[in-house]
Amino acid sequence: MKTTNQLFSVIVIMLLLLNTSIYAQDETRPQYITVQTMHWNMDNDDFDMDEWIATEKEFLEKVTKKNELIMGSSYYMHLYSDDNTELIHVQAFASWEDIDKAGDRTGELIREAWPDSLARRAYFEKRNNYYSVDHSDEIYATMSGAKPLDPSTTEDMVCYVRRSHFAYPDDGSGKEFREMRQKILDNVIHKNEYIKAYYPNSHAWGADRTEFVEAFYVESMEDLAKMNARNNELFNEFMPNEEDRKAFGQKNGKYYTGTHSDAIYTYIAELAKN
Repeated sequence: MKTTNQLFSVIVIMLLLLNTSIYAQDETRPQYITVQTMHWNMDNDDFDMDEWIATEKEFLEKVTKKNELIMGSSYYMHLYSDDNTELIHVQAFASWEDIDKAGDRTGELIREAWPDSLARRAYFEKRNNYYSVDHSDEIYATMSGAKPLDPSTTEDMVCYVRRSHFAYPDDGSGKEFREMRQKILDNVIHKNEYIKAYYPNSHAWGADRTEFVEAFYVESMEDLAKMNARNNELFNEFMPNEEDRKAFGQKNGKYYTGTHSDAIYTYIAELAKN
């Protein structure tokens, strides 16, 4: 028999699947996010965290915050993941077209911020020296049901990222899926006081079309454990009968592959545009 923990994990994967026809119901949120996985330059013997933050903050203030096409931007440092050299940069956009337009606008703002070519070159040589030349890029479509982060947040946070994979059953029903998904959002995710923010995203461009990525923001590692326990409590309150929970999980089992990976990052509040 599945434990409540296992059952809830299955349901979270399943109920947050969403096709793009639902996106229009929430036109105020970003429609796409770009995720660039960078890597530290491990040969940089002079690395200083405060200096790196100051360098990136200069770019944030002079360029990113002034770029009206970038709805949001944030950095995430490795805490628990497969690669300790990882540094994740996420940006949010209102449309696919804005992704390209934002790049052109960034170029304009860079030239405005550093009009002297020698000063511009010096800044970017310093900035680029923090990173390896290796990086990867993905684009995800945002999904409804997010619990947005308070834009006034000034403290770093723990960001738990769960990467799952969708199945595409022939006997699946979008209506059935959306109805059950909404119940979980309303009765569990959005009621959990330890979840300070939650963002679900599905594959839009990249290597794996089945990808489903959820990001949960909590205040500490201790709160991450409390979040999981509270999820289970809320789910049991919402559906107190064990047989109902079991039937619920079985009905949704056809929508997922059962494979997932987990990673934990530090959200750097000082380098965020919210």
